[in-house]
Formats: sequence, C-alpha cells, structure tokens
Amino acid sequence: MKRDFNEFKEYIRDKKVGVVGIGVSNLPLIRFLLKLGAHVSAFDRRELKDLGPEVQELSDRIEIFHGHDYLDHLDGLDVIFKTPGMRIDDPHLVRAQEKGTIITSEMEEFLKYCKARTFGVTGSDGKTTTTTVLGLLLKEAGYKVFVGGNIGTPLFDKIEDIRHDHMVVLELSSFQLMTMTVSPEVAIVTNLSPNHLDMHKDMKEYIDAKKNIFLHQGKEDILILNEDNEITKKFAGEAKGVVEFFSSTKELEDAYFADGTLYLRDEKVVELKDMLVRGVHNAENFLAAFLAAKDYVSIDEMRKVALTFPGVKHRCQLVREYKGVRYYNDSIASSPTRTLASLKALDTKVNLIAGGYDKNIDLSPVAFQGYKYIKNAVLVGDTRFKLKEAFDNLANMKGIFVPVHMAESFEDAVYIAKRLSKPGDIVALSPACASFDSFKNFEERGDRFAALVNDF
Repeated sequence: MKRDFNEFKEYIRDKKVGVVGIGVSNLPLIRFLLKLGAHVSAFDRRELKDLGPEVQELSDRIEIFHGHDYLDHLDGLDVIFKTPGMRIDDPHLVRAQEKGTIITSEMEEFLKYCKARTFGVTGSDGKTTTTTVLGLLLKEAGYKVFVGGNIGTPLFDKIEDIRHDHMVVLELSSFQLMTMTVSPEVAIVTNLSPNHLDMHKDMKEYIDAKKNIFLHQGKEDILILNEDNEITKKFAGEAKGVVEFFSSTKELEDAYFADGTLYLRDEKVVELKDMLVRGVHNAENFLAAFLAAKDYVSIDEMRKVALTFPGVKHRCQLVREYKGVRYYNDSIASSPTRTLASLKALDTKVNLIAGGYDKNIDLSPVAFQGYKYIKNAVLVGDTRFKLKEAFDNLANMKGIFVPVHMAESFEDAVYIAKRLSKPGDIVALSPACASFDSFKNFEERGDRFAALVNDF
C-alpha cells in the first residue's frame, strides 16, 4: 500500500536531517529536504575544497562536516539519509540509532511514497542493461518512464511529479537493498555470483541483501528469476507474490532462449543474430525485461527495441576499429562472471586487459574458464599478481598456457595490447575487477580506455 507523500512532508518539516555523502547524486536530495523545510547537515570524508562549487553554494544554508572525523558529528539528528555504500552496522550509525535517530535512505523513502508502478532490477551482472531495456520497452509503448536508482538521475526530489499512470524502473545494488524494508511491485534478479565481498561480510550477507528486492512484496506483486542460476531459482520458495522464470538452457512456460531465438510465452520475439548486442547473457537480460513488461508492451514493440538497442556504454561497447583490430570497452565487467560472459559473446579469441581493485573474490575463473577465449592476457592494477597466479596454476595443473603480460600502469596495458594485436584481432578491456585502485568508477576507467584508443 503506497503511502501519502504529504505524511512525509509534514513529518520532515523542521526536523534535523543528516545526509551522509555529498556526491553529485545527493545534492538534489539536500536541496529537496531544504525545500521541504528540514534543517540539513551534510557529511563527507573529503575536505571542503574538494567538494565542488555546488556544495560551496549550499554552505550558507546547510551545516557541513568534512574530513577524517566527519562521522563524529551525528548526534542530535532526527533522521539520517545514509549513502548506499555505508554499512548499517557502522558504529557511528549504530550509536545514533540507539539515541533515537531514524536511519533511512533516499531509495527506501522513494519506494514508500512513489505513486507509479515500480520495477526493480538487481543481480551480480546484467542489471544496467536489463534496467535500460525495460525502460525503453515501456517508453516504446507510450508510457512516461523514470529510470533511476543505481543509474540515471536521483528520483526522490521528483516524487511529486510522478503520477499513478507513469512507470518507474530502478537498478538496485546490494548496498541500496541491504537495509530496505519496502520492495518494488515487479522485481527482477538477473543472476547471483560472488561479488562485493570487500564490502559484505560474506556471500550469505550479499545474498540476503539482494533478497530485499522481493521479501517485502505483496501477493499481487511479481518476482522474475533466472532459472539457470542455482542461487536465484531458490528465491521462489520465499516469494510472497507471483514468480516467473526465464532461461537460456531450457524451454520454460514464461520466457526462454532456444535455437538462437528469444521466446515469450512460447511466442517468438526476435532472433539474437538480428540484434545489435551480442551474447547469450544479453538474451537473458532481454528475456527478463520482456517478462517484466509483458502486461504493458506488445510483441511488436519488444521486437523493435530488441532490433535497435545498441547496448549500454562501457558494456562490451565497440570503441573503434584501428588497423584491422577491434577495441571493446567492457569496463563495467567488475567480476569474473561478467568478463566470461563478454568473452563468450565475442567472435574470436581476445587480447584481454584485466585487473584492478581487489574485492576479495575468486579470480581463478578468468583463467580456468576463460582460457579458451583469451589469446593474450594483459594484467594491470592491484590484482595483477593474483590473476597471474591463476594463469600460472592453469599451466601447472592443466598444462594450458595463456601468454601473460604484466603492465606497470593502465596506459601501459593498453599499449601492450595494441602491440600484441594483428589485423583481425580483438582487444577487450574487461577487467573482472573494480576500478577503485586507479579510478573513481568504472565509467572513468572506460572513458580513459576509449580516449587512449581514439588517440592511436
């Protein structure tokens, strides 16, 4: 049951509200809270001079706490909006909660009060593509669509503009879901595999966080699951609403991929070979989106989107062809499963650039499952020695040798891959690791790769 946003407006007026994290995504939230009459304090680890001009402009309207001790000033607040990457068991938040402060998040409050039908997408891989495709399907059918969450623009400050007849599509990360007490009406879990174990205590906590996308649904709500994933298919037993499955390995009643064709309720939608995106993993992403949209979008509209969708930036995106070599930016691939999916989708062995920030996940699949798709492995970043060990173990245990080249920097990795490549080859930046050892995010890493390649 959706709640009346006037309740929130009345509650938040004159309250002391803290916003943890003063990044670009939280600035609209701060402005919105000020508009609603809250007394806002903002908290960020960075120094004031590094927070940007927009924060400086707000400094006379909000109290700003910054620097290494920024969280030591949470006392006396009525409500705290925490940043998604901050654990709920952080001692500072625990202490504030014990003193009566309500801990929440922008996404949780949005879902409580949003009038429109909400679709949520989570998973280890494929979230962004599935979210984007679902948004495009609904737009093609003529709906006013808002896309947000982990991608797009912040939506909470637009909540009064969103009507009952609009549609909202949200990409939801494990960090956003971890403390969620409300779920979207339609939930998709694309797949699950070990990821973000640098932030989560263990795999169980990661899985439990993902479950919040459906645990608070009602009996009329819908949960869409990957039948082929051992973890996600077991979620059906905990669902309160309708459960539907998609598969790329077996013919199901709901949606499946067989003989190169995507089917919805046994009706042919499109052939994968005719789509602009490649790979079975993309077929799975589309099947999930088709299921979510089926009550609102025709088969013809689905086919049109499938045939024209060019893919999402940084996701196996062709940067250019130079001297007969194709260069692909797959910077989004921050896990081995994502990298393997992309390698399988490409049509020849790849000169792979891999490595980055260590999320404490097993990287051996890059070698032991990926070797058949890799011509050369160019390794870079904090995990380069961990990845090299995986390829060394492959050689020692299986007698399978993949040439490994160690790079001293990201730029060095790109130039090594260029030097190794001949006409007809593919170079793919598909790191299997996060970017935080050298870049702010995967987008910055992908943009740097594209800039280097375009400068050849």
